[in-house]
Amino acid sequence: MSHRLLRLFMGATTVAVLAGCGSSPPVPDWQINARDATQRGTVAYLEGRSRVADAEFARARHEATRSARADAVARVELARCAAQLASLVLGPCAAVAPLQADMGLPQQAYQRYLAGQLLPGDVPALPEAQQAVARALLSPAPGADPLGWLPQGDALSRLVAAAVLVQAGHGSPAVVAAGVLAASDQGWTRPLLAWLGWQLRRTGPEGAGAHRSAHVGRKTNKIGR
Repeated sequence: MSHRLLRLFMGATTVAVLAGCGSSPPVPDWQINARDATQRGTVAYLEGRSRVADAEFARARHEATRSARADAVARVELARCAAQLASLVLGPCAAVAPLQADMGLPQQAYQRYLAGQLLPGDVPALPEAQQAVARALLSPAPGADPLGWLPQGDALSRLVAAAVLVQAGHGSPAVVAAGVLAASDQGWTRPLLAWLGWQLRRTGPEGAGAHRSAHVGRKTNKIGR
């Protein structure tokens, strides 16, 4: 995995266990193993390699379970649910339901966010990249430009936020187009096919074809410059 992709993943979900550094105590092996397996599982899932993804997430959960900490296990499952939601597998994160009573606020808030069931106090506990979408969804008058709520730069964060908007009924053509572009730029097969399919079902062949042509034109122009 490239250093850039690793950085993107960590910024997107903030559900992997953070490693210590400097003079901090050594990070336990289970944390490192769970983090690394979660990252590999996420990338494999987005690339459409289901068997590899299943194996890596199972390994990550096994390592997290060694700690006997519900929040550690929940981080693994929430990372998997975030990757699924980014690929437009809509619905609640059922895998963390048995852990709810023992999860911390960050995990509970993220679970509610992925399910589109936010509470007013959840926003500060969410990853920073997802807070604008969360605030907009909690607002009585969210405004007319959901595209402006999406995070910039981080492809996975952008896909997750766009999918949350779709699930909440704010999946405008611009938001869907942003999802297509984010998945396309990373070469993530699973979400790309899902977002293209969603776009096609809502705009018809002509609208989707026009968008793809425009997207190809933009990429060609970038290469030309």
